[in-house]
Amino acid sequence: MFPDELLAQSAHLLETCRKAGRTISVAESCTGGLLSGVLTEIAGSSDVFERGFITYSNAAKRDLLGVPGDLIADYGAVSEQVARAMAEGALTYAQTDMTASVTGVAGPGGGSPMKPVGHVHFAAARKGHPTLHEVRDFGDQGRGTIRLLSVGVALALMQMQAERA
Repeated sequence: MFPDELLAQSAHLLETCRKAGRTISVAESCTGGLLSGVLTEIAGSSDVFERGFITYSNAAKRDLLGVPGDLIADYGAVSEQVARAMAEGALTYAQTDMTASVTGVAGPGGGSPMKPVGHVHFAAARKGHPTLHEVRDFGDQGRGTIRLLSVGVALALMQMQAERA
């Protein structure tokens, strides 16, 4: 179901967290559960992975993660500010040690000159550490490709956060 590279990334992240005794959760928008799916595809993931929040709508971001409505209104759902708020909200509401968030424009529509199709923001939060952020512009490679590429970036960002001292 998932490419071998994503499965290997997932297994590595889960093992890193398992060895450190950390639990993880995720907050997803444009990936719609794919990040949770690739993590739970790995046998034994339940001792590390706590939960996934699929917050596709702005209301879900507010209601489930506590993302302030004015933040969404001021910067848009696809922004560094909202990605950070999603990750930090998941950290609070899931009460896990580490989280990641993904919010972007997977297409085929919905893009704008400032936020074209393929524009995706990521954040990874960990207790006691600054929240990491990345933004990628994948271009209009097709919805499925953008979503899978986004999962890979989110896993890599979580791995970076997990390996911090």
